[in-house]
Amino acid sequence: MFSFFRKKKPAEAAPEAQALPAPATPEATEAAQPAPAEAPAPAPVVAAPPAEIATPASSAAADIAVVQLAAEPAAPAAAAVVQPQDKPRLSWAERLKAGLAKTRDKLGKNLAGLFGGGKIDEELYEELETVLLTADMGVNATTHLLDDVRERVSLKGLKDSIELKGALKDSLNALIGPLEVPLSVEGHKPFILMVAGVNGAGKTTSIGKLAKYFQSQGKSVLLAAGDTFRAAAREQLVVWGERNGVQVIAQDSGDAAAVAFDAVNAARARGVDVVIVDTAGRLPTQLHLMEEIRKVKRVVQKADPTGPHETMLVLDANTGQNALSQVKAFDDALDLTGLVLTKLDGTAKGGVIAAIARERSIPLRFVGVGESIDDLRPFVAKDYVDALFD
Repeated sequence: MFSFFRKKKPAEAAPEAQALPAPATPEATEAAQPAPAEAPAPAPVVAAPPAEIATPASSAAADIAVVQLAAEPAAPAAAAVVQPQDKPRLSWAERLKAGLAKTRDKLGKNLAGLFGGGKIDEELYEELETVLLTADMGVNATTHLLDDVRERVSLKGLKDSIELKGALKDSLNALIGPLEVPLSVEGHKPFILMVAGVNGAGKTTSIGKLAKYFQSQGKSVLLAAGDTFRAAAREQLVVWGERNGVQVIAQDSGDAAAVAFDAVNAARARGVDVVIVDTAGRLPTQLHLMEEIRKVKRVVQKADPTGPHETMLVLDANTGQNALSQVKAFDDALDLTGLVLTKLDGTAKGGVIAAIARERSIPLRFVGVGESIDDLRPFVAKDYVDALFD
């Protein structure tokens, strides 16, 4: 009898090892931004021994603890992506056009009557002004576009409203074109990318997609779980780290600046190319939190006097003109060097890009038009305008 139980113990241990992956996913940790349905199969997070980490011992212990937490969601992530891989993949231009469908439909239905023929007169310009405002381009951008269109019509001697569409596209391209500045991570190792944004904008999810993007360019990536305010934010970032096969630095102390400091030092010790520092979501009106994010930036500069090399703000396109207010507030606090506009596929307010271009000409590095891990791509002004009108 005793021999029987000794033989059964290994069989009982096997389910425990298999039960480690729990059904925790990024969807459960951030309701405002579901995780990509088409993410690649997860790879194990690379966890170096504490001796390899150029950080305090307590930080190394916290890092290892997070890796253990991250092991749970690995299996469900693999199961979640089996079927979508069989579906035909659209090109980026097709996905961008599909993502801007709501904005294009809203804009196109109103523009169809304007570009249907007839003479160009003041009444037509007044109707065009109304259409641009309803597309959430804002007063300043709309006024600028109308003035520019009038000038183009005059210079080219356009008479028919059908020709007005081309003039409007050219004017919009000229307005948002300066935002098309690709992000280069060359020249610094590690390249430190600090990411900010309000709660629910898709910040942590965008970080996961950015990690995948940099990896596709052959760069090694390390993530710093600096969102120490939101519940389960650290675990969510670790899940993204597992999916991309990247390292994650975290602490239990709740000090975002300390996490950023440790991450920069760890990246330098490990020879990592890119460090992406997550920060806690906050509203621009929360002055004490805005001061704290300034502190994170100052501490990063102590770890590397040349950093951060990119200070990026993630915006939710659904917020429309409120996104412009966020740009102004975070730019005043952090001197932004780049923007990410997410969820363009879920809103009819894609015209906010024109408003941002007119008010704060900060490079729009990436736009997101879906939930897949590769649905975040560099912004190309011409592709955006073509998808908006055609």
